[in-house]
Amino acid sequence: MDTATTGLVFRDATDADVDTLVALVESAYRGDSSRVGWTTEADILQGQRTDPEDVLKVIKSPDSKLLTVWRQDQVVACCQLEHRGDHAYFGMFAVSPTLQGTGVGKLVIAEAERRARETWAVTEMHMTVISVRADLIAFYERRGYRRTGRMTPFPYGDERFGIPQRDDLQFELLVKELG
Repeated sequence: MDTATTGLVFRDATDADVDTLVALVESAYRGDSSRVGWTTEADILQGQRTDPEDVLKVIKSPDSKLLTVWRQDQVVACCQLEHRGDHAYFGMFAVSPTLQGTGVGKLVIAEAERRARETWAVTEMHMTVISVRADLIAFYERRGYRRTGRMTPFPYGDERFGIPQRDDLQFELLVKELG
């Protein structure tokens, strides 16, 4: 196994993790630091990706978890899991830009799927991805997610989701059966 994936510890986020998690998510998707990794959205969205209020809301919600991944005393990845009836929603997924492409993300997804099955007995995992992110969609397809063609509009004008740099953004629902 790659050295990047050894020594990882998974745990649910706590209130004390909020600022660290906001910084991780921002570093993976926005600004120049995100360009180190391949998940950057810096060319299609500027501004914030999340904020402390959103992260705390996920941590506090009784139907969701914010799974964190630590190596030694540093958070290196996170993802949101939310119970939605017969399926779970996977979101707020971030891997430190310097660890992208090392297998950490694949491990996080596998652990998230395992926890969703065991915790809520769900049969599917759902996620939404900005439809112009072909490389990211292909990554999820290699993990067993399928495109549904079901689109929802991007929340233009709501800067909590970023400042769009193009006018064709929308979210596509991806689904995976959790056997």
